[in-house]
Amino acid sequence: MTQYKDALNDALKEAMKNKDTRRRDAIRLLTSAIKQVEIDTRREPSNDEVLEILQKEAKKRRESISELSGVSGREEQLEQEQYELSVIETFLPRQLTREEIVALAKETIATVNATTAKDMGKVMGALQPKVKGIADGKLVSEIVKELLG
Repeated sequence: MTQYKDALNDALKEAMKNKDTRRRDAIRLLTSAIKQVEIDTRREPSNDEVLEILQKEAKKRRESISELSGVSGREEQLEQEQYELSVIETFLPRQLTREEIVALAKETIATVNATTAKDMGKVMGALQPKVKGIADGKLVSEIVKELLG
């Protein structure tokens, strides 16, 4: 078993002991997403693959939240998505702050000698491995665009 799967299983047991059905259900959604990948690939996913699954689930929730925000009559579903996202985030590594991403982006821009927006591909190619799993790719892209533009 992987570190993330162990943490999910421990959290699931804890939620069941505490009769926290809401948290239990949110964790079961995550374990079922992992199980689906296991079935599809016919092997147990590595720790990095489980992390990617968790990040993908978090991204789904963020997209749903942005779609549901401002839609009247969907407050309950919006609140549920926000709760599930908060549960997922407890299992993800600490995300970089905007300031930390800006610092890394400036450093990378200097390293690859980027000067214009045309160099964005070079910068992103060098920066992506540094922030993989600890920063939202969309935010990183926006910051690089701002710095180059």
